[in-house]
Amino acid sequence: MAEPRIIKKYPNRRLYDTEQSCYITLTNVKELVMAGVEFQVVDSNSSDDITRTILLQIIMEEESQGKPLFSESALSNLIRFYGGTFQGVLGKYLEESLVAFSQQQQQLFSSSTNSNPMQNIAQLAQQNMKVWTDMQSSFFQQSADSAKDNKKK
Repeated sequence: MAEPRIIKKYPNRRLYDTEQSCYITLTNVKELVMAGVEFQVVDSNSSDDITRTILLQIIMEEESQGKPLFSESALSNLIRFYGGTFQGVLGKYLEESLVAFSQQQQQLFSSSTNSNPMQNIAQLAQQNMKVWTDMQSSFFQQSADSAKDNKKK
């Protein structure tokens, strides 16, 4: 596996792409994400990995433009999970859900050459139901295990 592309963030808030040897913007970082390029953003002074912070900035910009992905209610619910018993479980559940959704989307587009698109959609719907059922079972089992562990403490 190749090393991730390194982007340095300087105190003046500028981002420097070390592979291209040029300054870039958050829009350019978003383009890297969209292209599936592996990268890491590091603070130029401390060498701390600040990739998550930059990704959150991109999400914040996207949410403030056009039609947001998250409603206020959804954001409030996410905030309520921080520091709670199920924080790790929810994070894993959301991550697996996004992966499953992406895989389903890819399958739908790759199978669009089939002569019966309704059959493709029905097949994907059945697969999707199984994936969601399995993920929810896993989520609830992890939640129950987490609750048991907390009672023992």
